[in-house]
Amino acid sequence: MTVESSAARKPRRTAAGKAGTSGETTGATGTKRTTRSAAGKGTGPELVQLLTPEGKRVKNAEYDAYVAGITPDELRGLYRDMVLTRRFDAEATALQRQGELGLWASLLGQEAAQIGSGRATREDDYVFPTYREHGVAWCRGVDPANLLGMFRGVNNGGWDPNSNNFHLYTIVIGSQTLHATGYAMGIAKDGADSAVIAYFGDGASSQGDVAESFTFSAVYNAPVVFFCQNNQWAISEPTERQTRVPLYQRAQGYGFPGVRVDGNDVLACLAVTKWALERARNGEGPTLVEAYTYRMGAHTTSDDPTRYRGDEERLAWEAKDPILRLRRYLEASNHTDEGFFAELEAESETLGRRVREAVRAMPDPDHFAIFENAYADGHALVDEERAQFAAYQASFAEEGGH
Repeated sequence: MTVESSAARKPRRTAAGKAGTSGETTGATGTKRTTRSAAGKGTGPELVQLLTPEGKRVKNAEYDAYVAGITPDELRGLYRDMVLTRRFDAEATALQRQGELGLWASLLGQEAAQIGSGRATREDDYVFPTYREHGVAWCRGVDPANLLGMFRGVNNGGWDPNSNNFHLYTIVIGSQTLHATGYAMGIAKDGADSAVIAYFGDGASSQGDVAESFTFSAVYNAPVVFFCQNNQWAISEPTERQTRVPLYQRAQGYGFPGVRVDGNDVLACLAVTKWALERARNGEGPTLVEAYTYRMGAHTTSDDPTRYRGDEERLAWEAKDPILRLRRYLEASNHTDEGFFAELEAESETLGRRVREAVRAMPDPDHFAIFENAYADGHALVDEERAQFAAYQASFAEEGGH
């Protein structure tokens, strides 16, 4: 995350950026390129890619400039971010299985999309997540242990959004895009040159809130980036049940650019998001970024993905693993050694242990908190429900006494 002084920032321009015409998207250089269907026969989806699954660097005239100055230390930092995020995520999944959390939404497989886009943000940018952006939270400096309080039921979000410019997790599907659009309109009126980024999934793209957000952000030229993590499945519904065209092409109908990026390529996600955020800060309006990735695990721990998708699909995506991809590049470029990986392995185990101990030290949820603050002056029906629930809880103690 780059922190810049106010003196180093450019003033916001008020002119709206020009959107591409039908069948075109506007790239980083301002040029237009023709797009193909996402399902072209034998070709696969067209997307921005800087690292192949084999870890080979691919040149891209439009986006190379946004990662041209990246150092070996910064590359190792991206790798570290992804490894530690995956380790934390695995620990949270295990804690749920052990009864320590009520639910967990895993990000397994989406580390590159989240770390790449998260590291593209500036300190004064504002992030509106869903409930799966654990990697973005890491980039914004939110303690991983604080993410788990809500899933344990001890709070409604364990951090102050204003301290990290990272909003609380949003459970209502798609609503955070409206919040982000309104916030972006506000900072534009304030004359700030910061930007807003809103995360959502392919399933949320079918929500009316998202369509309304696109409309308002386009009309008001709001400095917002819509970052859609297309992980191929909205619970058990595949992407083709959500849209008849590639998701990024939806931006054309609203009058702003859309770009599809390889969501398993951390460098490409970093570069494309930097470009989109720069557009926003320069007064060129919104951008839709579709990170084409895959949810390797279940939608949440209450889901069984084996009921709706086959093992061969997962195996094909495992070959595109974002962490292995960057590791291959680091090794081929002689940017690291075995000592780095060994130290990182030890650090990841320390993180897992710290998170586990922090969760187990959290207090049990207050079972009766749900009845508080429902009505300002109380209500007879709430009182009745509280009494019924108290009797239900007491029944367990009576059974234990026998």
